[in-house]
Amino acid sequence: MNGQSNLRLESYLLTEQSVMSARAHLAPGGTMSMYNYYSNHLYNRYATTMLDAFGQAPCSQVGPPLGGRRLAVLTDKPAGETVPNCTTVWHGAQVAPATDDHPFPYLLKNTIPSSYVWMLALILAASLIAVWLFGSRSFRKMGGYIDLAFMGAAFLLLETKNIVQFALLFGSTWLVNALVTVAILVAVYLAVETARHVKLPPPVVLYAALIASLVLTWLIPQDDLLTLPIAARFLAGGALAFAPVFIANLIFAQRFSDVETTTTAFAANLLGAMVGGALEYLALITGYRFLLILVGVLYALAFLFRTLRYRSLAQSA
Repeated sequence: MNGQSNLRLESYLLTEQSVMSARAHLAPGGTMSMYNYYSNHLYNRYATTMLDAFGQAPCSQVGPPLGGRRLAVLTDKPAGETVPNCTTVWHGAQVAPATDDHPFPYLLKNTIPSSYVWMLALILAASLIAVWLFGSRSFRKMGGYIDLAFMGAAFLLLETKNIVQFALLFGSTWLVNALVTVAILVAVYLAVETARHVKLPPPVVLYAALIASLVLTWLIPQDDLLTLPIAARFLAGGALAFAPVFIANLIFAQRFSDVETTTTAFAANLLGAMVGGALEYLALITGYRFLLILVGVLYALAFLFRTLRYRSLAQSA
């Protein structure tokens, strides 16, 4: 399991888009075949994927069971071509294929398993206790930094989305994860240095730029980047992924520069980040692209609460 998200190393290997790409790369008369010990659900899902990609049901050779699974070989050719020596064509129940946006082939339904829900609840409860013990020891004091909590949740969600995006573009490896993490840290550092040496525009301008960058990322499908040469793919993917990170950190640096109590403010931001990490599991239901909308909503809420706080301070002054 990928340590930074819900992805497994093979999550993108046999998505609908991946199998369609494999079909497109077949030589004339070529054949695609896959085999493993499949559970019944996974067997039907991959067979449905081949049906959708090739336009005809795959040839199916099923072997003996093993621990609740069964050895199966699925073979297919483009519609109208016959698989040699095929004696049995798959005719099982169709199961929606995994996709690049929802790359969870082993998930029976688009839901968060109850064991995950309980574990996330325990993690969030432990986070609340830890923040109270080592932070301000007062959640009331953190009430003035609700916008920082929303920013923390949005940023961690955005970071996870970037790691998933680069896994699609360059593979689900620890090296890719490490490079993305380093790139995020560099973007954070550049934003901090920019905030130190450049007079930043008003918050409303920065928030508008952030939302615009998220909209742009939403409008450009990640699949389109896969057609680019690797250097161009890296530049385009990096620009889409790290422009929101850079702008978000400009907003954070501007906001954090005038906090009254850094410990309390950071505690609120950290607690929000823990919530953002838990929200990443919504991708099991919605897919990863939807997380961009959630990030935008969280930043909009951060701007709203920031505006209300400063308006309240101005009226009480």
